[in-house]
Amino acid sequence: RLGAQGNLFTETPEHARQLRIPSPVLTDIDLAKILSVDAPGLSSITLSTLFATDGADQVLEQAMADLCERASQAIADGYSIIVLSDRGVDREHAAIPSLLAVAGVHHHLIREGTRTQVGLVVESGEPREIAHLGLLIGYGASAINPYLAYATLRDLVQQDALPGFTDPEEAEKNYIKAANKGLLKIISKMGISTVHSYHGAQIFEAVGLSQDVVDRYFTWTASRIGGIGLKSLHGDVL
Repeated sequence: RLGAQGNLFTETPEHARQLRIPSPVLTDIDLAKILSVDAPGLSSITLSTLFATDGADQVLEQAMADLCERASQAIADGYSIIVLSDRGVDREHAAIPSLLAVAGVHHHLIREGTRTQVGLVVESGEPREIAHLGLLIGYGASAINPYLAYATLRDLVQQDALPGFTDPEEAEKNYIKAANKGLLKIISKMGISTVHSYHGAQIFEAVGLSQDVVDRYFTWTASRIGGIGLKSLHGDVL
């Protein structure tokens, strides 16, 4: 479900003001529908995760701070769905890694006490494998639109590189079906029966991230060996 959850210990008519989606994996059309919703207590806004590539080493840290601030402002403005989008990458603009963006905003809003007032959607060219989708959901994303995966499938079909597929929509449908089954396999192995229970549970261990990055953006994640910080992540992104 997408939208504000409000106080989890009460039951009011406002709790019903949510979008119920059949799968956390969204098509481009699904996302367009979500962005077009404008009803009492149910509206969405897109926040870009891009930042300029010509800055210093601290640009990624500042970009995260700006993104979190914009998310807080979106809630203050009454939006109940925030779409974190990395569309528009070019020579002058790089994107905050999608997992860092969603986890950072997720924990920022928890610290502010406003997390239950909004649903997070990720529109990104990064996720393509089942593990990518599982991590994003585990760190707070309610739904994901892996638009580059779909674009790749369409291109492969047009090049006759996928035997047996002549319709891009059919290839996209099969990808989503496989993604759903893969997610179910991941969460069931952890003894969890629904995506709703897996959402935000962050049942992972960080390997290769500095404790400072984990504490700030992946709060409460187990991390025993340390690793790189934002400066190195910034270099990798560029």
